[in-house]
Amino acid sequence: MGSQILKISPFAASRTLIFRSTPSPKFTSKPLSVSSKFITQSFCLRGFGGLVVHHQTKRRFRGTVSMASNGGSVQKTEEEWRAILSPEQFHILRQKGTEYPGTGEYNKLYDDGIYKCAGCETPLYKSTTKFNSGCGWPAFYEGFPGAINRTADPDGRRIEITCAACGGHLGHVFKGEGFPTPTDERHCVNSVSLKFAPANADASN
Repeated sequence: MGSQILKISPFAASRTLIFRSTPSPKFTSKPLSVSSKFITQSFCLRGFGGLVVHHQTKRRFRGTVSMASNGGSVQKTEEEWRAILSPEQFHILRQKGTEYPGTGEYNKLYDDGIYKCAGCETPLYKSTTKFNSGCGWPAFYEGFPGAINRTADPDGRRIEITCAACGGHLGHVFKGEGFPTPTDERHCVNSVSLKFAPANADASN
């Protein structure tokens, strides 16, 4: 395989890297990391032979930005989030808080419908994937494809899950606990992070 040079410039500053050609590359993206001055986004192309391309971009921005895996994004400043969210929603969605176990509105709800992000109303889970884990928080065994991002906590002990569209904190995902579900995963989600849309809502209107 030969080497090629690829330059990707979605923003003002970009980096050119040499990569090795491999068959059937797959595009993935990581969420934007945000500071008060710059946002940085990393793109990777991965093929069967390993890492092909790594590209980083930077541009100046004031506020918070989260990029969805499908390219969509919700951009709001901290002040805008505070204006549209309740104090409890802001604490959990934007500051990664946790509600007390057994107190959530949706902990024991098993009606048919869709669970959306309380911050941006992006569909996250089908009610058919919700199950009773006994943990005190709503539990799901999978979300809609591309709707949820996973990031290891700084201590490496847990995997945080966030809305891919707005970056809102949902909770954590655990695997291998032995629950009789198709994925053997438990998405442990704060009720405050969710907004339930009943399946019969349109029919009743």
